[in-house]
Amino acid sequence: MKRLVFAFALFFALLPLFARERIFLWEDVPGMEVNVRDTVLYPSVVRRDDGRKTAAVIICPGGSYHHLGMPHEGFASQEWFTSVGISAFVLRYRVAYNAHHHPEMLEDIQMAIAYVRAHADEWNIDKERVGAIGYSAGGHLVTMAAAFGTESELAKLGVMTEERVRPDFVMPIYPVVSMQDDIAHRRSRKSLLNRDQSPQRKDRYSMELNVPADMPPVFLLACRDDPVVLFENAVRLDAALSAQGVPHRFVAYESGGHGFGMKQNSAIMQAEHWNDAVLLPWLREIGAFD
Repeated sequence: MKRLVFAFALFFALLPLFARERIFLWEDVPGMEVNVRDTVLYPSVVRRDDGRKTAAVIICPGGSYHHLGMPHEGFASQEWFTSVGISAFVLRYRVAYNAHHHPEMLEDIQMAIAYVRAHADEWNIDKERVGAIGYSAGGHLVTMAAAFGTESELAKLGVMTEERVRPDFVMPIYPVVSMQDDIAHRRSRKSLLNRDQSPQRKDRYSMELNVPADMPPVFLLACRDDPVVLFENAVRLDAALSAQGVPHRFVAYESGGHGFGMKQNSAIMQAEHWNDAVLLPWLREIGAFD
């Protein structure tokens, strides 16, 4: 009986996902057949009355690179972005729960960015204003996409595209940043790197050690009382961005914790409305929103 109740509960929890439009990014890509159902893009396209092109954002929920917080970090964020006139695409990228590790996650976000740019005319999107927001481990992913964006993982798979795979701006929110032993979120590190956690790989995927001078603009937000991912992750990323002269904004709250996403009933959203109060002005400042 308990199993039946659980099955019904799971069915109704997942029902909204099946009701949404879905794009299977690896469909019809030779050699990627087993990945088709694990990588899904959920689009929400804004059509402006004046016919002008919109910016677009790829949304990467967190979940320790093991699972994904789709409702509060994915679809709640999508609802907000579209409400302010930005087309938004929630990315269900491959994670360790389904036995996926690096570079599969990076392949997925690069494919999502290339796909949105390839369909920019159809969706009336400005392909020069395609950004990415990520929460927790998703914050690491969007930072990695920006830092390593000149290295196409798609080409290694034989996927040829004329589109750039680097986002034009990124927004890591309470992000996993470092793979170093002193501050790493160990579950995220294990899920990403799997068995090979050599010092060399820890350095390579510690984003504070890999910020290039041509990194696109960054909006970074974290809370000092974060009980899951140490606040020091964001501090080190901020320092690395500053050292390289990368245009960025670092917003630090004293309290708020972790995992709130854009969930309206979270304490920090009710107190700060961080998306309206600090994120939207930054998007205007960099020209991603008009």
